[in-house]
Amino acid sequence: MEKIKTSLLIAGFLILTSGITGKAQNRIWTLEDCINYALTNNITVQKADLLNNKNELYSKQAKANRLPSLNASANQNFNWYKGFDSTTGEYGSSKGANSTSYSVNSNVSLFNGNKLTNQIKSAKLDLESGHFYSEEVKESIGLNILNAYLQVLYAKESVSNAQKQIESTTEQLDLAKERVDLGVISMLDYLQIKSELATEKLTLANAKSELYMSKVSLMQLMEFSVDISFEISSPDLNSMLLDSGQPEVQEIYSLALGIKPQIKYAELSKESAMLGIKIAKADALPSLSMNAGLSSAYSSLTAGSGYFSQLNDKINPSVGFSLSIPIFQKKQIKTNVAVASISVFEAELDLVNTKNELRKSIEQACADVVVAQSRYIASLEQNKSTQESYDVTNEKYKLGLLNSVDFLVQKTNLITSESELLQSKFNVIFSYKLLDFYKGIPLTL
Repeated sequence: MEKIKTSLLIAGFLILTSGITGKAQNRIWTLEDCINYALTNNITVQKADLLNNKNELYSKQAKANRLPSLNASANQNFNWYKGFDSTTGEYGSSKGANSTSYSVNSNVSLFNGNKLTNQIKSAKLDLESGHFYSEEVKESIGLNILNAYLQVLYAKESVSNAQKQIESTTEQLDLAKERVDLGVISMLDYLQIKSELATEKLTLANAKSELYMSKVSLMQLMEFSVDISFEISSPDLNSMLLDSGQPEVQEIYSLALGIKPQIKYAELSKESAMLGIKIAKADALPSLSMNAGLSSAYSSLTAGSGYFSQLNDKINPSVGFSLSIPIFQKKQIKTNVAVASISVFEAELDLVNTKNELRKSIEQACADVVVAQSRYIASLEQNKSTQESYDVTNEKYKLGLLNSVDFLVQKTNLITSESELLQSKFNVIFSYKLLDFYKGIPLTL
């Protein structure tokens, strides 16, 4: 009873608000529009794009690490001391002095076991894998939008079917009213038809409620503020039901392995992990760097020479090489190499698992297509047979050769048959679109 009350309240709300909002939004949204809007506004997609921006900066920084460093410095010092009088053998009054120094230094790595080279490669792989991760996120959102979009279309057709049933039953009720007035049928027969009409009106209210909630779900997936006037286009889905044939799992799987972003992401992650071993091993090799500098200084204690004269006289250029040979690093290098090796094994397992999950998903999708096709064909035949039986029953009822109970039984069978046909129709469409998704075909209707 509570569910019925809730459905009626929602239906009443829809009727009231439809008059208030009017034409707040005249746009008719296609599936492509919904997906594009979702990809633009989805937080997960935006975060994935920001991660790509970070990886791009890291890649540029890895390349910049090859360049020489250049630093400049300036120092100013003040100190005081007590002068020593040699004639008296005593220290006299305090005296002050100041000194200034300037220097420019540069350092560049000449050899470090190809560590910089491998870090550049690793950063590039991270940048590429980030793009594939972003594509994977977008594909997942696109599938969710497709499912929600089809749910709205299914709900719209359910409303349409419910309205047609009400129109048909209303005609039957008018006919029953004429017959009860003429005394041809009993009041009980008339009331049974009237009760059926009330039930169908409740079914329509529930269908409208489901339609509204389906739209809300779609809008929320799109990150679109709920709008009562939101409408989607209704493409011709019957042409999509002509697809037939047994899907080939291995063929689709082989195709998906070459195009699916999650596979590319896992492969690049493995390559990056393998570079991690080389980077860790580089710390065990000698490193060679070159440094160069230029310095000058001034001191107030230097007699007979001015500030700029001292700076000019004390210019000291320098060039040097520094060789660092690791001897004992407290097992740090060995540990880093072992950890990097474990990361490679993890990446290999992730790649195998990703491929297995993709294969299982495709196997399930192919099985769903076969089941959905079989169910749709069976539902189509059942609906055709039920419709023919209903037409005969309806004709007998109009001629007064059938009572309302038998008529309503057949009408109920027809309603059930149409509902099952509608469900099987959308199941087969979604299963076809899911196979297209694994084949790399864009999601369209």
